[in-house]
Formats: sequence, structure tokens, C-alpha cells
Amino acid sequence: MSEEEQPRWSDVLKRRLANSNKDARSEEEIKAEETELFTKYYTEWKGGGGNNKPFSNIPRFYYKLPAEDEVLLQKLREESRAVFLQRKSRELLDNEELQSLWFLLDKHQVPPLSGEEAMISYESYLQVRDKAGPKCKNFFTARVYAKLLNNDPYGRISIMHFFNYVMRKVWLHQTRIGLSLYDVAGQGYLRESDLENYILELIPTLPQLDGLEKSFYSFYVCTAVRKFFFFLDPLRTGKIKIQDILACSFLDDLLELRDEELSKESQESNWFSAPSALRVYGQYLNLDKDHNGMLSKEELSRYGTATLTTVFLDRVFQECLTYDGEMDYKTYLDFVLALENRKEPAALQYIFKLLDIEEQGYLNVFSLNYFFRAIQEQIKLHGQEPVSFQDVKDEIFDMVKPKDPYKITLQDLVNSCQGDTVTSILIDLNGFWTYENREVLVANDNDSIDLNNR
Repeated sequence: MSEEEQPRWSDVLKRRLANSNKDARSEEEIKAEETELFTKYYTEWKGGGGNNKPFSNIPRFYYKLPAEDEVLLQKLREESRAVFLQRKSRELLDNEELQSLWFLLDKHQVPPLSGEEAMISYESYLQVRDKAGPKCKNFFTARVYAKLLNNDPYGRISIMHFFNYVMRKVWLHQTRIGLSLYDVAGQGYLRESDLENYILELIPTLPQLDGLEKSFYSFYVCTAVRKFFFFLDPLRTGKIKIQDILACSFLDDLLELRDEELSKESQESNWFSAPSALRVYGQYLNLDKDHNGMLSKEELSRYGTATLTTVFLDRVFQECLTYDGEMDYKTYLDFVLALENRKEPAALQYIFKLLDIEEQGYLNVFSLNYFFRAIQEQIKLHGQEPVSFQDVKDEIFDMVKPKDPYKITLQDLVNSCQGDTVTSILIDLNGFWTYENREVLVANDNDSIDLNNR
């Protein structure tokens, strides 16, 4: 029967109601039948006259993760993920294929040179794509070519720039696959223990870490992992997206340790280098005067130039994780990362939480005065002239320029690009002194430069 020939559900209901007086059934039975008919015809009407497939035929798109006691299903899932990652790995260019690609590009360069760089035109670019093989095809797109254009009068791109782009993409895919092997949950993120395992197995492949004692490995891994989690997990969820790890520069810094000729300056500025890790751990040991493996408030007060205010240190021990009132190495690392990177939003978030004593989400005059009083007390102890809080408060608000003239939010601090200066003024006498004497310091620097140039 066609759709036009089928009776409308409303007509059927009307006929049923018209004959209801002749029906000897009870009122409940009639209502039940009416409800059944209404449901049937309404469902058909909403489904487009019965032409659509029933919902049961929709392909399944969600698969529940196997429970902990479903060992067989878990093993099956792990094996299938391993096979998938191996297949993806085989799709990447290996060293020989990259070398062949370089020779092809060099063979198809188009004169003249741009400075010392070999160039390639779009026509030659397409010729290389056809000869390079299926694995390379995704790199040779018009979009990629357009992105690499850089004011060449002949409309060409640099062969070196393109090859570096390919190398970078291959490296990213290789690294993503490598990190995914440690993703136990298979959900695209790494837990702290997953990242610890990754870095621990990475250590033997990094020549710059050859001198590390094996007894120090656990401390090194803890030091390295904390930087990832401090900056990439601001909500402290205990996991980081693999995509975020690849997008930041930390992995580049870590893998820079493969370079056997890394300069001393680069090692000192790299958080993941052996000298840097030993420096941080050495500072921790030096602060731990009673050698119990933990830091008390008094021991932490000697951190850096020993000029952090007691009020700020009180807040650190109130808000941060401690054990019987003492701080462990992991908590200390967060503290160090925050104070050594005060320009970074994650570090400002850490310090802002400590400054926000009323937990209102902003700093007001009371909050600023609460912390600056401790600075004033230290100034008096050093026999220096007292500084007016009103002047400092006005300078802070002038620097930050918050949306609300009476409240400074974390976002205001970040947007002002003055967050490091503001926090230093409030928590560290040395930081305040540096700010207060900034003009004298700049003048002295200029005088030193002039003397050196003579």
C-alpha cells in the first residue's frame, strides 16, 4: 500500500471514537487501545511515513571501555592498538626514503639561487611529487607550497625549507606514535606514571645524560615530569593530552639532549639537562638541614636569596600539599617552577592562588596591603626608609590596568605582561628592591657598557 493509500492516524482515531458508544468494552480497555494506536501512528508519522530505517539499524559508533575484570577484552584492545600503531609507523618515511626525497628535490631545483639556497618551482614540485612515491604525496599539496612562499620574484620556494617541513612532520608523527605506546588508557592522554615510564626509557638514548648515576634516575624523571605537568595540567587533573605535549616546546628541549655537542650555555638554560636537574636537586638537599628528605617552612625560607616574606611562605604551606607540615621534592619542584618562570601564565596562576587569601578570584587593596606589610617590616629590619603602601598600590594598579579599577584578576595580570614584576614586589624583598631601584640599575648598566666600549 502506498503512503497516499494508508489511512491517516487521526482518521482512524476519529472512527474509533465514533464507534465507542457501540463498544461493550470497559473504559480502561478503550483508553489502552487508543493509546496504543496513537503511539503506533505517531511513531510512523515522526519517522517520515515508514520510509526511514528503524533506529536499530544505525551503525554502532560508541564502544564502552572494558572493565578491569574483563582481562580478555583488555588484552584484545591493547593488541589492536599496538597493531594500529605499528601500521601507522610503517606509513612514515624512513631515513633512506628521506634521503631519496632530498636527492629528488635537489635534482629538480630551478635556477637562479636565492642567496645560497636552492629553489624549486611549483611545476618541478609537482614532478617530484609524482616520482617520490605514495608516502610523500600528502606533503606535496598546494596549501603547503603556498605556506612556504616567501617573496621569491619567480614564485619558488626554498628546497631546504620544504625538506625541513617534511622532516618536522615525520618527527611529530613518530613522536606521537612513541608517546601513544605509553598511553595505557588509550584515550589520547598520558598519566603521570605513563610519562615517567616514557622518560625513564628515553634516558639511555640521550648522550647528554650518559653521566647520570642510575641512583639519580628516579629524581631526574620526577624533575622532568613535573615541568610537563606544571605547565600543561593547570587544573591538576593528573593527565596531559598527547596533543598538548607535541604542541609545546618541552619535548624539543628534552630531545635536544641527543646532541653530543650541546654547548654549556644551552645545557644551563635547559631544564631537562643533567646540570640543571642536579642544580635543582642539589638546592633541595642544601635546604634540607635536618636531612629528613623534606623541607620545613624555616628550611624553605632560605630559598634563593632568602628574601621571600614569611607571610608568603605561610600561604605556600597552607595551600600546597605537605606531609606533617613539611614539603616533599615534588611540591618543591612546583614551587621552583613557579618562581623561576613568573612571566608564564601557569606560574602566575600558582602565585595568584597564594595571593588570593579570601579566595574571591581577584586581588583588592586589602590583599595587596596584607602582603606588602611583610615587605615593609623587612625594610625596617634592614634600616631602610619606609615605603608608602599607597604609592606602591597606585603603581601596581597603573602597571596592570585592570578592567575593574578596584580588583585585579589573574587574567588582568596575564594581559598586562607585568605579572612577574607585581608578584615580585609583593612576595620578595629582593624583587621589590630591584623594582624600586630600577632606574639606578639601568643607569649603572649603561655606564658599564660605555666603559667597555672605550
